Amino acid sequence: MGNTVETITLLNQTEVVQLDEGRLEQLYLQLGEAGAEDVLCRALEELAVRLSHTERCFRCNRVQDMRKSARSLIAIAEQIGMSKLAGVARDVTQSIDLHDEVAMAATLSRLLRIGERSLLEVWDLQDYSV
Repeated sequence: MGNTVETITLLNQTEVVQLDEGRLEQLYLQLGEAGAEDVLCRALEELAVRLSHTERCFRCNRVQDMRKSARSLIAIAEQIGMSKLAGVARDVTQSIDLHDEVAMAATLSRLLRIGERSLLEVWDLQDYSV
């Protein structure tokens, strides 16, 4: 019996997100500072809740609820200039529609990574006042 050594390589998945600052500026121009910050805060809270709900639905194999939750992310993300997040949420719904479980798991993981980075990016941007 020989000793075998197994090596596990951990791939570090990083996502670069870029917010549509023009969309955020539009919100501020249309709604004023207080109104835009209110919309932005509500949208960020809702995104966090929906991301968590989408993941929970996946883990419980509630695919249609997962699809509905991912679809709702698209509109919210677009409203506040998170086009990359909206695009990946579309990819999640497409993988569900195609009944591709591998793609569904992969795109959901990407959605969660981009969602987290996007939320942090907006919070950081708010700290510097748009």
